[in-house]
Amino acid sequence: MIKRLPKQLFFLLIVKPVVYLLLGLNIYNKQRLPSHGPAILAANHNSHLDTLVLMALYPLGELHRVRPVAAADYFLRNRFTTWLSLNLIGIIPLDRQGQVDKEQVFEQCQQALADGQILLLFPEGSRGEAEELQPLRKGIYHLARSHAGTQVVPIAMHGLGRALPKGGSMIVPFNADVAIGEALSAEQECAPFMEQLQASLESLLAACITRRDARWED
Repeated sequence: MIKRLPKQLFFLLIVKPVVYLLLGLNIYNKQRLPSHGPAILAANHNSHLDTLVLMALYPLGELHRVRPVAAADYFLRNRFTTWLSLNLIGIIPLDRQGQVDKEQVFEQCQQALADGQILLLFPEGSRGEAEELQPLRKGIYHLARSHAGTQVVPIAMHGLGRALPKGGSMIVPFNADVAIGEALSAEQECAPFMEQLQASLESLLAACITRRDARWED
C-alpha cells in the first residue's frame, strides 16, 4: 500500500545500510522470527540501536506488522523524532515519567496483538550496563497472557552497547550479534515462564561470537 512506502524507503535507504554495512551483524536462527502475530519479540536492551536493528531483520513488506514499545521521553523528545518514531518506525510510546496511564499503553499493545501484529518489547525495562543482562520485569508475561496464542520469541543482542553506548550520539562500527531463540508460550504460571525467558536469553548471549571473543574481556 502507498501509505507504507515512506517507511519502506526509510528502512531500505537508511536503516538497513547502516545495520548491515556499518555494523556488520552475525545473525543466528533468523528463520525463528515470526512473520505475523500475535507475537512478542522479547529482547535484551543495551542501545538505542536495538529497535532499528531488530526491525531491519524483517523484509520491507512485513515491517508494517512490527510495533516497538519504546520510551516516549527519547523517541518523542522533539517534533522531528516524534514524526519519525510514529510514522516511520511505528512505535507504541511508553511514558516512563508516569504522565500517561500505563493501562492505556497496555490496551494499545493488546489491540496490536489482536490485529495480528508483532510487538517488540525489552523486558528489562530500560537500558542497563552495556552487554549485561538486567532483571526481567513481569509485564511481558501478563501481556502475552492477555491474548490467546501469543508466542514470545527471546532475542539476545551483543555488541550494540558499544556501537552506540548509553549517552553516545555517534555510531562506532563494532560487530554485533543477534541470536534468536525458540518461541515460548505464556500458557503456564508466571514464575516458570520468567525463569524460562531468563534462561533462554542467557543461553543465547553465551552463544554470541562477540561475547566469546577475547577482545571483549578488557
